[in-house]
Order: sequence, then C-alpha cells, then structure tokens
Amino acid sequence: MFEIFFDLVFVFALTRVIAFMAQPPSALTLGQGLLLLLLLIYSWGPYLWLGNLVRADVGPARAATLLAMAAIFVAALVLPDAWRQGPGSVDPPLTLALAYLVTRAVQLVVLFWASVDDPPLRSTLRFFVVPVTAAWLPLIVGALLGGVAQTVLWTVALLVDIGGSRVASIYGPWPLRSLDHFTERFGLVLIIALGEALIAAGTGPRMTAPTGASLIAALLGLVATICLWWLYFDRLAPAARQSVLRVPDERRSHVAGDAYGLAHTPMIIGAIYVALGIEQVLGQLADEPSHTARLSWPSATALYGGATLYLLGRLVFRRLTLHAVHPGQGVAALLPLLLLPIARPLPALAELALLTLLLIAVTWYERRIDRRGEPVEPARDVRP
Repeated sequence: MFEIFFDLVFVFALTRVIAFMAQPPSALTLGQGLLLLLLLIYSWGPYLWLGNLVRADVGPARAATLLAMAAIFVAALVLPDAWRQGPGSVDPPLTLALAYLVTRAVQLVVLFWASVDDPPLRSTLRFFVVPVTAAWLPLIVGALLGGVAQTVLWTVALLVDIGGSRVASIYGPWPLRSLDHFTERFGLVLIIALGEALIAAGTGPRMTAPTGASLIAALLGLVATICLWWLYFDRLAPAARQSVLRVPDERRSHVAGDAYGLAHTPMIIGAIYVALGIEQVLGQLADEPSHTARLSWPSATALYGGATLYLLGRLVFRRLTLHAVHPGQGVAALLPLLLLPIARPLPALAELALLTLLLIAVTWYERRIDRRGEPVEPARDVRP
C-alpha cells in the first residue's frame, strides 16, 4: 500500500507531461515529451527494484521513498516549463534535472546500505553506479544551456543511464526476490498510464460538461482504453507471469528485467500519447462543430502513433515471455500508423471512432489467436 501511495505522485507527473505536450502539440513537444516520460519512468522504476529487494515501508527505505516522492512531485510542478529558462528564483530545467538526480542518488544510497551483508548485490551496484552517475553531468549541463543543447544533452544522459544500466545488468544481474511483487507493480503502473486517457477526457484545458459529440468522443475514448487494457491484462499478463515463473532461478531476473523493464516502457509511453490524442479530440470538439473539428498532424500522430507504440511494446513483451508472436499480430500492431494518412483528413470525432473500431478488431483477432490453444514455450533469455 505504501508503494501505491508512492505512485500517486507518478500519476500527477504523467498528467503534467500531457499538459506540456498539449500547449499546443507539435513534433518538437512530442519529442520533448518523450524525454520527460523517460525521465519519469526511470525515476520511478528503480524504486520498484528497491521494493523488491527490501521492505519499502520501513526504516531507511521508507525515508528514501518519501524523499523520492518529494523530488518527483517537485519535478511534476515544473514539467510544463521544462524548456523555459526564466529570470525567476526557480529555474524549471535545472530544478527538473536536480530532482531526477535526487531520485537516483537516494536510491543508490539505500541500495548500498542494503548490500552491506549481501556481496552479490554490492557487486551488482559497482557495475550499476557508473552509468547512473555518468549521466548526471550532461543532464545538469543541458539544463544550464537550454534550447537545442538541452534536448541533445538530455538525450545523451538518458542513453548513458538507460543503456549503461542495461549493459551493467548483464555482468551483475539484480536479484529478483518476488516475481509476484515485480509483475504486480509493473501492471499497476500500466493501469495508471491507461487511466490517463480517462483523466484527460475530463481535465482537458477546454473541457466543460460534455454534450453531444463530446460525450460520444469521451465514450469512444473509454472503449479504446478498455481495448488496450484487455489486450494486456485479460490473458497475456497471467500467461506471461506463469511463463517467467518456469524460467530457472539463475536466469529469471534477466528475462523479467528485459520483458517488464524494457517492453513495458513503450506500452506506458504509447498509452500516454493516446491519452494526449483523446484530450485533443475533446478539446477540438469543445471549440468547433463536430463536422469541422480536425486534429493537427502532431495530435493525430500522437493518437495513432501512440496506439502503434503500445501494440508493438505488447508484442515485444509477448515475444520475451511467451516466445510466440504470429505474423498477423505484427501487421495488426502497425495498422494504426498505416491508417494515419487516411484518418488525418477526417473530422476529429471520426478519427477517434476509426481508431476505436480498429482496436476492437485487434482485440477480437487476439482472442481468436488465444482460443486456438497453441502450446506456448516458456520465456527464455534472448540476450546475445
């Protein structure tokens, strides 16, 4: 329950990222939003591993988690101004960079404390601490420089942090003490991301009580979100957990880290982009009649591209856990993006309706595949 309490600030931060990308959506803000989402996910993710290693609700771990909550909350407050350097007493880019640094530094301190009597964990930390701390310099320098330099250096920082941590985990894998805890935590944060689509429906900048076309759009957004939930939680998530459970202990943390730590990231980001697209549909309908309201190219790309990103991440997850992906599933995952040029000239409500119908069809197709009852291989380590 304490970890779910920790997730509350993560929910708030995701909402603020949508607010950042919505003012107004452009190719630049969508790309910058991606960087912000990665910063948030990799502020939150390490505390999932921490909670899997030690009790998160007692002692130093609880104090560290509360401090991380405060840092993420501060980051969320300044997120909409993440690329605006002002003369005020608070510099948003630098504040955001320092907040991220605090979340990572606190986690390292607690992990070193927990590894005092755990030599394998201490060995893992020696590999892990190098890329994490190496990412801090470009992050801070980018925040000080601002503009294009900030975007480039923050990209470098994330590549060093994320990529270096993955390489380090090959030589010093993290111990996975509770698969149930691990899978449940990732499932909960994915539900949070999907819930952002519903939150966006009611908190858009131009939304009042929906009537007529806006009400239809809100219901279509609900149905689309249900489809995304169904595609993961109905059958895939339980089957994947059972498959990972059958992996030998010495390889389980590798497989789980790749499947949940990597494949869930595009699913979470895709769900957030879909939420942005739904918010933009509702905002356009609030401003214009339903037959003239149209999405901009960035808004439509967020809606349809987000759905494709979610579906592709889901297939990667299925491949890493169940080791079974049908060619038709790959085609179905790409369909939203392939339909984008066709959907773009349509009214915003029709664009959302078309995507919703497509997701219903993909869900139906997936259920047909599941009903075939084909044997599924246990997950295995696919690292080279």
